[in-house]
Amino acid sequence: MKGPDKESTKNEDQEREAAATASQAETLEAKNFCTADSHVALEAEGTHGLGEQVMATLYLESCQAHSVVPASRLLRQGSASELSLRHRGLGPQGVRALASTLTSNLYIKRLDLRDNGLCGAGAEALANVLCKNSIISDVDLSENQIGAAGLRALCTALALNPAVQKMQLGGNGLEEKAAQHLASLLLLHTGLRSLDLSYNQLNDLAGEILGPALAENTGLTELNLSWNHLRGPGAVAFAKGLEANIFLKVLDISHNGFGDSGASAIGEALKANNVLEELNMRNNRISMAGALRLGLGLQVNQTLRILIISKNPIRSEGYVSLLKSIRNNRSSALELLDLSDIQVNRECDDLANSVNTILPGLCIKNNISRRKDWPSASTPSQTASAPSASGLISSMPL
Repeated sequence: MKGPDKESTKNEDQEREAAATASQAETLEAKNFCTADSHVALEAEGTHGLGEQVMATLYLESCQAHSVVPASRLLRQGSASELSLRHRGLGPQGVRALASTLTSNLYIKRLDLRDNGLCGAGAEALANVLCKNSIISDVDLSENQIGAAGLRALCTALALNPAVQKMQLGGNGLEEKAAQHLASLLLLHTGLRSLDLSYNQLNDLAGEILGPALAENTGLTELNLSWNHLRGPGAVAFAKGLEANIFLKVLDISHNGFGDSGASAIGEALKANNVLEELNMRNNRISMAGALRLGLGLQVNQTLRILIISKNPIRSEGYVSLLKSIRNNRSSALELLDLSDIQVNRECDDLANSVNTILPGLCIKNNISRRKDWPSASTPSQTASAPSASGLISSMPL
């Protein structure tokens, strides 16, 4: 009986090997099929579900090859259009494991890899994906310390791939060396429409590099440069770039150091620019003199809808000069003027009311206007139980 049993076992082993070989062949065939560019082709063959299974299999194999723990969320991803793996500690190896899956993925349009320690190597691995994938259009790589080397690889990918329209690169330690790569990208015609470079270290030299490139850019409609170090000649050069730009609609330069010279240059830009609609200049060390020069642009600009200039030391005099400039422009498109956190007096409140009479569609956000909502004078007995004025201010929405 031992002979037949041994023969039977041998046959079973051969059958399992044959089944495994067949399974590998099917997986390879499915992989080749799934890397086709047409999503319609998958559905036409009735293999929509198979595509998802193959992607999961490929990812697991890739994780094993790169010695990383698989991200369970990706295994449950299915055909969802957004993949969020933020704060997962993926590192460069984790992105390399994702690469084969993302390259051939036909579903994911938005990819969020914020805070994953990608560094330059991880950014380069993802750049290789973006060179080949034509589905992903929105990428968040914030807080990954990709540096200039990683940015260079990404800029190369964006130059080749018109599908990516939105890129978030905040908090990546980008300095003036990185500005060179950004400037080269801005000079090209790409699919990029929205770029977030906030919380980096782009300084005055970076501003001098980016300004001329912004002047020539023909794609971006939204740019966020808040929380950088743009100041001095760099701020002026950047503002001159804005003056010549004819595509940008939303610009955030808050929490920089534009100062009075930068504000003056922005004022000149607003005289010529007839495209920009939203401008955030919050906390930029702008004084009364800068506000006066900025107002010269507001006297003639006809497209700006939102201007935020809060938390600047322009004082009452600067506040008044801005309001008078806007009042003199009957063609102003302003809908929101944020002048909060600025010390003002009663004259400012009266002037704001007169401006609203001329431009009833304009909302002027300031501290003093909130006093209209304070309760009327109370009797001594009522005052004891009434909340304090400071308590009312702190409870009101900003």
